[in-house]
Amino acid sequence: MAPQTIVDLFEEAVTHKSRTDALLVKREGSFQPLSSAEVRSHVQGMVAGLKDLGVEVGDRVALLSENRPEWLVSDIAILSAGAINVPVYPTLPANQIEGLLNDAGVKVIILSTAEQLEKIREIQSKVPTLQATVVMDLEEPESDSLRSFANLQDQGRQAWQRDPDGFLKVRQGIGPQDVATIIYTSGTTGPPKGVMLTHANIVANVVELSRVFDFDHRDKVLSLLPLSHIFERVAHYLMFYCGVSIAYAESIEKVPINMQEVQPTVVACVPRFFEKLHDRVMESRQLSTGLKRALSDWAFGVGERHTRHILQGTTPPPALAFQRFLASRIVFSKLQQRLGGRLRFFISGGAPLDPSLAEFFLSAGILILEGYGLTETSPVIAVNLPNRFRFGTVGQPLPGLEAKIADDGEVLTRGPSVMLGYYNRPEETREVIKEGWFHTGDIGHLDSDGFLKITDRKKDLIVTAGGKNVAPQPIERLLKASPALLNAVVLGDKRPYLCALVVPNPEAVSDYAREQGLSFESYGELLQNPQVREFLMNAVEESTAGLASFETVKNVIPVEKDFTIEDGELTPTLKVKRRVVEKRFKNQIEALYAESSSKPE
Repeated sequence: MAPQTIVDLFEEAVTHKSRTDALLVKREGSFQPLSSAEVRSHVQGMVAGLKDLGVEVGDRVALLSENRPEWLVSDIAILSAGAINVPVYPTLPANQIEGLLNDAGVKVIILSTAEQLEKIREIQSKVPTLQATVVMDLEEPESDSLRSFANLQDQGRQAWQRDPDGFLKVRQGIGPQDVATIIYTSGTTGPPKGVMLTHANIVANVVELSRVFDFDHRDKVLSLLPLSHIFERVAHYLMFYCGVSIAYAESIEKVPINMQEVQPTVVACVPRFFEKLHDRVMESRQLSTGLKRALSDWAFGVGERHTRHILQGTTPPPALAFQRFLASRIVFSKLQQRLGGRLRFFISGGAPLDPSLAEFFLSAGILILEGYGLTETSPVIAVNLPNRFRFGTVGQPLPGLEAKIADDGEVLTRGPSVMLGYYNRPEETREVIKEGWFHTGDIGHLDSDGFLKITDRKKDLIVTAGGKNVAPQPIERLLKASPALLNAVVLGDKRPYLCALVVPNPEAVSDYAREQGLSFESYGELLQNPQVREFLMNAVEESTAGLASFETVKNVIPVEKDFTIEDGELTPTLKVKRRVVEKRFKNQIEALYAESSSKPE
């Protein structure tokens, strides 16, 4: 019988696909394994512990933690108790956490560290529904309302042993249409909304993904994206269900080291990871000299020619195939070893991936499969597959899901993984689910083979004063590909032409200043130098050569510091909050257009 709930998925995995290294976590200098049986024991203890805290069916329990085994244990325990998991990004400040907890009416919160506990202490008096806090890193309970994770588990195990049938009865009463989780969206254009996903929503996505990917006990995944996000969370369920070992990266900074230690076969990432990896590879190539540089240039040239055949569906000539083999052995194997040496492919999601990046890495023998989805669709709508991919698209819709393009270009989808609705927001739910079709808010099209291409967010589309529709994201991807720029936000709605907020590469700007003999007292002052502005505009023009006139950026505003989550300019998944950024730089934007109001489109 196919699993009906997330708890069924978990039980299927620990019963029929158990392994001694189900989870791996870095402790005392090495990755230590946690077996499937140990995970189940921890879950049982936490289920009973939550019951001891008064958690009942339908209660909301928040989970505020970085990626670690306790996250998965807590998640499955919350669901096994019939409660609803409300995940909270660990990077959120206290005031934003307060809003989520109050909106969801959270009864208990499970959190990781003393730092996260301080956030809750700061807002606790403003969250009247919150009755208890459980801390993973707390050694001893301080009160009935502040409990340690380990102590609660120990008490729970004893309760489970006294009455296992009682807890199993609760678990058996959980139905596929019950709400499993309320996930608050990142809110790029407004306040976060709580997305209600049922057990059936998530299970449908996991089961379909397990059918199109051939994951099994031979695979190992490195987990580095936040489990608070539906992308990584469903990837976790999928891997656990397929019997894949899951290793937790220590931090984003330590991913390169962890890749070599864990030797994963698959890793799910966001495009920013590949951008940084590409920059490191290119920097290494530029620093090499002599024979090493010549070999590198030759190998990438061979890889590019070989990749063109693959993407066009033609067979590479035998001589080229042999050269590709040599390039892999002599040059590309070093890059592949840096990634652990066993990698089958990367999966990219969360934001659009530049097709040129995918082609670059495929030329080096590293496959990146881009997918697409939203929190509201649990999340995957479409994905490229190892034996069926097309760069520049997000793949074909999953079996069991329908996708179509509305008259205005918006992508619509329907199927079992579409959300129940927004928590306490029936009107907003009706705005996005019409006649069974979920309106994604993304603009795209389906090609003749059914591959889906996303071009932009509907709300992000720029309509210039001349009436031209411009999708900013493709232009921004071109700008970010320039060695002189780290980030860019294209603006120009209802304006005569486009401008861009650009975050320059400090090294590129400093090198240029030295070459030109420019004197300056601070980096901020340097960015205002007319020659530097001209240097940045040249970089912009080179990056966007070939675009239509109305799509070209005519002026730039240099931004000294890159956009961050902490400053409220990025979502936790690193998407730019356009409205926030535009408001923050409103004076500079107005001044720029005032200075050049007569500039033609």
